[in-house]
Amino acid sequence: MKIPILPLLEKNEKMPLQKVLIEELNSLGHNHDPFLFIIDFEALSPMVYRLNDIPPEVRYSFPGPHSDAISSGLTPDLFLKRRPVSFEIYQKAFDQVMFHLKQGNSYLVNLTFPTPVETSLSLTGIFERSEAPFKLLVDKRFVVFSPEPFIRIRDGMISAYPMKGTIDASIPNAEARVLMDPKESAEHNTIVDLIRNDLSKVANQVEVIQYRYIERLKTLDKEILQVSSEIQGKLPDGYESRIGDILNDLLPAGSVSGAPKIKTLEIIREAEQQPRGFYTGVFGIFDGKNLDSAVMIRYIEETESGRQYRSGGGITHLSDPLSEYRELVDKVYLHIKREN
Repeated sequence: MKIPILPLLEKNEKMPLQKVLIEELNSLGHNHDPFLFIIDFEALSPMVYRLNDIPPEVRYSFPGPHSDAISSGLTPDLFLKRRPVSFEIYQKAFDQVMFHLKQGNSYLVNLTFPTPVETSLSLTGIFERSEAPFKLLVDKRFVVFSPEPFIRIRDGMISAYPMKGTIDASIPNAEARVLMDPKESAEHNTIVDLIRNDLSKVANQVEVIQYRYIERLKTLDKEILQVSSEIQGKLPDGYESRIGDILNDLLPAGSVSGAPKIKTLEIIREAEQQPRGFYTGVFGIFDGKNLDSAVMIRYIEETESGRQYRSGGGITHLSDPLSEYRELVDKVYLHIKREN
């Protein structure tokens, strides 16, 4: 079943979509009207629903009370088969990105590819069984089980948690290696600086609260380490009436695009050769006062040719193509509880 696009905004279809989206979110925020938003990477097909109007095909889960995920038990026979793009195809796109980096057109480009996959679970089953802090299901279309927050608003304070840096935990001295790696350090620093500048557009007193801390994640076949930071700022009074403007000023998420954003988006379109759709967009919930949101990574989509799992990573002038390719493949995983 196809989900209606932006059901709240159909009456304003003569107005540019981005402007309509901003104004509608501002209005909902001003009225403290709780809503769910799902915004694709280029904000071409967003969805917005008042919380009491969400159709049954759309389900979500956030840390705390905002959850529609009901566990359906354990799955002992779970499998995930993946057919990643060849290294030769990846290398061609990587070289395109590297050309622009060497020309100074960008400092960091997030390069992604789809991987055809087969699993023993339906999209609903993946949604219900995934162990992830942020989950979203648009049934028959896509499922997200994301570890990465986008922004969080609590009592007038806005926080962002960019995630950059992934390594297989089984590698000797993995934590020290990922933290000391010059490429990983440069990539993470670039994103922290970008997000700090983005938050400064909408908030005051912006500062880095935690820098490059490690989070552990167990997948079906391994444990991986992920590196994150926390950045925080103070929103002006009445920020609820500017929820749409705040999101517009911060999108697309820096951790899944790059820096500088406008030129980097052009490079991404050139190198990837296909639109991302909802992959690497954001979704979130505003409960009338506070806001939680996440980046749509760890994403499986139904397509005419079968299921595709999209993944990728940040490319800098220090990047090695084989290492980046391995990271792309390593990120094609399911984080699902299984029977002992």
